[in-house]
Amino acid sequence: MSDIKNILSKGPEPGEDALKKYLEGTASPEERFAIENQMADEAFMNDAVEGLQNFKSQQLAHDYVKDINKQIQKQTLRKKRRRIRRQIEDQNWTLISILLILVLCVLGYLVIHLSTDSKNKKPVTNIEYKK
Repeated sequence: MSDIKNILSKGPEPGEDALKKYLEGTASPEERFAIENQMADEAFMNDAVEGLQNFKSQQLAHDYVKDINKQIQKQTLRKKRRRIRRQIEDQNWTLISILLILVLCVLGYLVIHLSTDSKNKKPVTNIEYKK
C-alpha cells in the first residue's frame, strides 16, 4: 500500500543544480552517471530531462518553473480557504440546531410540568362546569 503512495524513486534525487550542470555539460562524470542511471530506471526522470533539453534558454525554463509554482500556490490557497469556510459554516449550523433542540426540550418540560397539578398530580384539563 505504501508503494502506491510513493511514486518517486527510493534513491536520492538529483537536485536542481545537478540537473542544470548535466544539461549544460559541466557536471562531473559521477554526477552524469548518477543522473543517467536514474533516467534509465525512471521514466518520469527521463521525461523531465528531455523536457528541459527542449528549452532554448535556461532563463525561459526558470521563468516557467516560477510561473507554475505561483499557480500551484494560488490553487492550494483557494482550496484551503474553501475548506476553512465550509468548516466554519458547518459548525454554525450544528450549534444552531443543538441550541434549538435544547430550547424545545426545555419548553416541552415546562408545558408538561405546568399542565399537571403539582399537589395531586392530576391533569388540569379536568374542569367541572357549573350549570
